[in-house]
Amino acid sequence: MKNIYQYLWVISLSMAFFACPLFAEDIYVTGVTNITMRTGPGVEHKIVAMLKSGTKLEVVEYQKDWPHVKTDQGRTGWVLSRFLTQKVPDALLVEKLNKDNQDLMSKLEAIEDENKTLTVKNATLVQIEEKYNKLKQESSNFLKLDAKYKEMMQQYEAQKTQIETLENDLNNEPKLWFLIGPGVFIVGLFFGLSTRKKKKTSLL
Repeated sequence: MKNIYQYLWVISLSMAFFACPLFAEDIYVTGVTNITMRTGPGVEHKIVAMLKSGTKLEVVEYQKDWPHVKTDQGRTGWVLSRFLTQKVPDALLVEKLNKDNQDLMSKLEAIEDENKTLTVKNATLVQIEEKYNKLKQESSNFLKLDAKYKEMMQQYEAQKTQIETLENDLNNEPKLWFLIGPGVFIVGLFFGLSTRKKKKTSLL
């Protein structure tokens, strides 16, 4: 009875091999013990390697009971099909999950480091923005002061021009009086002579 079950199991495994692609198919060593990989399809052939449970193999050629397989290291040979399975062993799944978890942790650490760097850069940008706003405000005040200064300079220049005009007028007034004085004297003398002549004429 036991042989019948083993026979049916081998037939089922064989059907699974035939239902799937015959080449470049990944299978795994099952069980908890090491199995032999031989130079040919049979126990009479020389052992070339001992394969641990969970070892990943690639099917090179399928033969009844003895598939021709290749290891990840490139070594080829034949193994008994009853020690093979298409299901990925739990140990390999756990190992893969652990590796994926480590990769995610490494990525998380890298993201955290990048986040710290960005936080520092953001703080620096905030400081730069504050300095820029302060400089902008100071520049605005400077422009206002500059405009006020220019306005005062214009007023100063205008007042300076007025002062220079008044000073010129004041400087010219003595000359004017100097010219007017002799003129008044001559006019007065002329009127005096004219009056004297009129008096003499009236006496006659």
